Amino acid sequence: MSFVFTYIADQILTLNMSNRKLLILNKKQISQKIDRMAYQVLEDNLNETEIVIAGIVETGYTIAIRLKTVLEKISQIKIILMKIELDKTSKHLKANTDIEIDSVKNKVIILVDDVLNSGRTLAYGLGIFLDVPLKKLRTLVLVDRNHRIFPVSPDFTGLELATVLKEHVEVVLNIKGEDDAVYLS
Repeated sequence: MSFVFTYIADQILTLNMSNRKLLILNKKQISQKIDRMAYQVLEDNLNETEIVIAGIVETGYTIAIRLKTVLEKISQIKIILMKIELDKTSKHLKANTDIEIDSVKNKVIILVDDVLNSGRTLAYGLGIFLDVPLKKLRTLVLVDRNHRIFPVSPDFTGLELATVLKEHVEVVLNIKGEDDAVYLS
């Protein structure tokens, strides 16, 4: 009987190891990271009256919304929220925004994404602003994995995480039935 139990336990352990998720940040920690980054953004823009927070859909935009909420509580800066939808599979930059690119002319832009891995998504996000004169452009990510192929570095980072390429970082925000979290799998 104990042989059967050991065999079943080994099979369950193997199953759990192949599907394992390691919690990196919980809901409270994510909130603390966003709060801290909001203060850093404020310190970087003390003399500004207006900034644009441009979030890359989906999770980057969710972080942008939360960042906007915190900034509005701690400052008098007018925050304009911009949603950026990128075609990440395209070999050419294809992007849609919910406000006209020309409307952000001569403003401060904070480009927001959830995870910086190769840098491709942030590079594409930066690309939509290349033909627009800006006051300054900063990047903000919740998690920086440091596996860059593109020469992109975040100005504001919630967490720097050393990972191997085969690992995956999953950011869960606003998903019904699940708590906000960052997992490594």
